[in-house]
Amino acid sequence: MTNLARRARVGRQAVAGWLFVAPFTVLLVFFLLLPMLYAAKLSLYRSTLVEGEVFAWLDNYRQALGDPEFRRGVVRVLVFGAVQTPVMIGIALVAALLIDAATSRFSRVFRLAAFVPYAVPVVIGTLMWGFLYSPNTGPLSSVIDVDFLSSGTVLYSLGNIVTWQWAGYNMIVLYAALQGVPREVYESARMDGAGAVQTALRIKTPMISAAIVLVTIFTIIGTLQFFTEPLILQPLNPGAITNSYTPNVYAYHQAFSYQQYNYSAAISFLLGVVVFVGSYIFLFVTRKRSALR
Repeated sequence: MTNLARRARVGRQAVAGWLFVAPFTVLLVFFLLLPMLYAAKLSLYRSTLVEGEVFAWLDNYRQALGDPEFRRGVVRVLVFGAVQTPVMIGIALVAALLIDAATSRFSRVFRLAAFVPYAVPVVIGTLMWGFLYSPNTGPLSSVIDVDFLSSGTVLYSLGNIVTWQWAGYNMIVLYAALQGVPREVYESARMDGAGAVQTALRIKTPMISAAIVLVTIFTIIGTLQFFTEPLILQPLNPGAITNSYTPNVYAYHQAFSYQQYNYSAAISFLLGVVVFVGSYIFLFVTRKRSALR
């Protein structure tokens, strides 16, 4: 093959590759990058009655950093993530290990049962749990004398919704990673006298550390962007789930309840910084224990 023919072939392959990624690129640009650029522009301006939109530079960010409502929301989601992430990953890991160890024909049924809550839309799942939590009509309150939506318990109630909504997704990812581990490793462990628990803790878990780190990153990002569940349950107890309960809920109400679009954009970008910093710190701490860099 001559150099000219080789270059023509490489050019055709490059064009074919760009054609394959073009739909995703278009969606990425028009539905993510351009809205982010527009929001970044909004965050640098401020609406006034006299002058209209005026360039405010970083005034909106300074206001958000000094806003006690925003700071309380950030602290709340950080505490929520610090508790929720280990619980969710632990449940997903245990479920994945149990299903991986099961050799019966019911293992597929168990996988489907654990994944079904993730297949239910978040809004519908939250509405279902809201009915169960309701002190007036919910069956849980009639069985257990607890107000699941009070100020002291609502965060735990929301954590329960998130756990069963996302644990199945994390379980599928970890189970897929376990399926990639060579079975010869398990046979060698059994020959060396390792039991099922020792194999799970000392062989299976370390060998899927990269997948554990990956799903943990997804969980951290998701918990720090906590939004849908508290917003849906807010009408049931507005006193416990306030308009500033989480940063995303606060930004939503600033934009659509008070028409403070510029300030809402600044809050959103500050939350993005918190998510990035939190994810980077976790990756930095776990970089030696996984294949992720």
